[in-house]
Order: sequence, then C-alpha cells, then structure tokens
Amino acid sequence: MRIVIAGGHGQIALRLERLLAARGDEVAGIIRRAEQGDDLREAGAEPIVLDLESAAVEEVAARLRGADAAVFAAGAGPGSGVVRKDTVDKGAAVLFADAAVQAGVRRFVVVSSMGADPAHEGSEVFDVYLRAKGEADAYVTGLDALDWTILRPGALTDDAGTGLVRLEAHTGRGPIPRDDVAAVLAELLDTPATAGLTLELVAGKTPVSVAVKSVAGN
Repeated sequence: MRIVIAGGHGQIALRLERLLAARGDEVAGIIRRAEQGDDLREAGAEPIVLDLESAAVEEVAARLRGADAAVFAAGAGPGSGVVRKDTVDKGAAVLFADAAVQAGVRRFVVVSSMGADPAHEGSEVFDVYLRAKGEADAYVTGLDALDWTILRPGALTDDAGTGLVRLEAHTGRGPIPRDDVAAVLAELLDTPATAGLTLELVAGKTPVSVAVKSVAGN
C-alpha cells in the first residue's frame, strides 16, 4: 500500500513509518520543515514539505492522489496555545479529510485523543484541545466518502511497547506506549472492516492483531 501520514515527524508517526516501511509499504509523511526530512528518510518514509495550517485543499489533495490510505497524526503539541488547537488539531484534520475526499482516498485513520468531545466544557488549553479533537472527529465521521476509523489512545508513554493492548469502543482511562499505538495503527490500516469505528486504546493483555480482529468482528 501507499500510505500518506499527516504530522509525519510526530513521535507516533515516526514509529508507524518504520513499521510500514519494514513490511514493504510505500510511506510518505507530511512535515512542516525541510530539516525534519532526514528523520523521515531514516524511518523509510518519503518527506513531503507542506504546512497544513496554510495549504489549500487542492495542494494537499495533489499529494494524496494515488494513495491507498491516509493517516492524520498531526497535532499542535504540548506548549502550543489555544489558537493552534483550532488551526492544527481541528483545522488541519478537516483540511486533510477534505483533501482525501477530493483525491479519492477512502481509507482514513485518525489519531485522536481519549476524551475528545465537541461538547467538552472548560476554558483551559487542554479543554480547548479536547473540544478541537472532538470537533475534528465529528467532521470526519460525517463524511460518507471516507472509510474512517478514529483511534483514541489513553495517556501516551515512551515505555517500550509490549504488543499487548485493550482496544474497545470504551476502555476507560489508562496509559499506552507510543510503540503500541503505532502497531495498532498499522494493523488498522490492514483491516478495512474497522471502518466506521471509534476506538479507545490502552495497555492490556490482548495481542495487537487479535485485538484488532476482535473489534472488526473476526
């Protein structure tokens, strides 16, 4: 498959790029700064320099044409203010989804967040973030032209992955290594029967492949 990842220099995205490249997929990652390109090449991915905060939908669609799947893994990141929660966590996700539709890329996987909810209350930055992610998820799930899957990991850690997870519509809160998030994303991309599902992910006792097959109904 050819897979294009938005937020290609993110911690989860780089892990996912390594996994996909290692299994023989063709991977491209969208990045904001050219100097990030070497890290993507080292991971086995083609860097695409494009700022999703300022690009037109046609520009993004041009980079998506010919892809078999798209993954939105971009985020404003810790330390960013309220404005960028709206322009990246919501705005860039909406743009990327619209571009996928325009490019005819049906398979669309979103890395969201546990607790994402367009009706989430509060005025702190994290509250704004959860609303932005929730609004982005709601937009994507309303697009009939996409075979979407929304993945909502729990608290992300840099612990080594175990390959054992809990993946369900509702898991309750808990930690999850970024390694295991990437492994689940790779498996979701291989499992089109997970389209139309919003899934929570935390550390657990079930092997990744078994967990994904279970939610897919296999």
